[in-house]
Amino acid sequence: MASAKSTRSERPSAKGESIRLDGARARPRAHANEATKPGTRAGKIRARAQTTKDQVLSSGAKKARLPEKLPPQLATLASAVPTAGDWIYEVKFDGYRILTRFANGQPVLFSRRGHDWSAKMPALVEQLRTLGITSAWFDGEIVVTGKDGLPNFNALQNAFDRARTADIQYYLFDVPFFEGYDLRQVPLRERRLLLETLLEPRATDKVRFSADFSGDGSSVLAAACRMQLEGVIAKRADAPYVSRRSGSWLKLKCTQRQEFVIVGFTDRKGERAAPGIGSLLLGVHDDAGKLVFAGSVGTGWSTETAADLKRRLVALEVKHPPFADATKPKSGRWSRRSAVPERWVKPVLVAEISFSEWTPDGQLRHASFEGLRMDKPAQSITRERALEPELAGRKPLRR
Repeated sequence: MASAKSTRSERPSAKGESIRLDGARARPRAHANEATKPGTRAGKIRARAQTTKDQVLSSGAKKARLPEKLPPQLATLASAVPTAGDWIYEVKFDGYRILTRFANGQPVLFSRRGHDWSAKMPALVEQLRTLGITSAWFDGEIVVTGKDGLPNFNALQNAFDRARTADIQYYLFDVPFFEGYDLRQVPLRERRLLLETLLEPRATDKVRFSADFSGDGSSVLAAACRMQLEGVIAKRADAPYVSRRSGSWLKLKCTQRQEFVIVGFTDRKGERAAPGIGSLLLGVHDDAGKLVFAGSVGTGWSTETAADLKRRLVALEVKHPPFADATKPKSGRWSRRSAVPERWVKPVLVAEISFSEWTPDGQLRHASFEGLRMDKPAQSITRERALEPELAGRKPLRR
């Protein structure tokens, strides 16, 4: 990962170019006197920012009061790169979605569920305050990087569990509201141009612009997979910002991965006194909203994490399976669960799981635990179904 001197994280792409996790160079904010001098670099940046702002405001922006809440736009899982339309591609970060509301220059961080997370990340709030933004909504993702410089979801979860959030990095990718204007009907490409221009003289080592890549989406996705990233997000460059799941934002994943409700667990080696879990039992909600069994996962955690999961789950233990028909799920021909006693829990915790495929009877194969998701409600977890590539490329935008 780049140092504080430069936030341009270089990675080889499919064509020998580079995939950068962001595109804004971190540098100190220019002194006010320097920034107003037309001949200086800071003065040129300021002039370009004003020109960009004027361009964006003439492209569908409307004067509006800053809303108190803003539900995020969500991406739809797709099975392949779209084949028609004007698309840009961004890295799919392995982190938590965070929106920032600036009012009177004071930033407040909101989770995707609308909860105030500012107290969890005081260092990030302070860095956002230095940007000098008076009124806006920013959209982005927070991550913690591992030793390889890539986003590490488990490291992010550990940062919150241990109240050590100073290393969190915030990648910004959209600006739905800015300085008294509603920009949601402004095309995405122009919103992002404004955001990039705003961050160029302001970005810090923790607050960065999320770079995008145009052109051959298959090459971008292939490069992301070689880097062992989670995947990429394809976004229609001419699309508005909508507060719902939309076909104009598509998730393209390197491996199958989604959230599951934890419905139970087994003890390590079947021993009830064992300090850690042996496996997690998983579920999703079907189209009728009923919780159904989706298999199990028995790998992906450290000894410390296994013990932490058991402590959490024992406190939630119940006598019966938490399914609508109150019957114990059958093991089925595709299940590889060992014959050890299952222990059931209240279905309130959510886990991120990677896996190779779904079996014909709706269970996971070759699953691996990635971490707990504290930002998503269990009631919202369903089986993700990929949009067909033809639909992904040609589905008309709904404004």
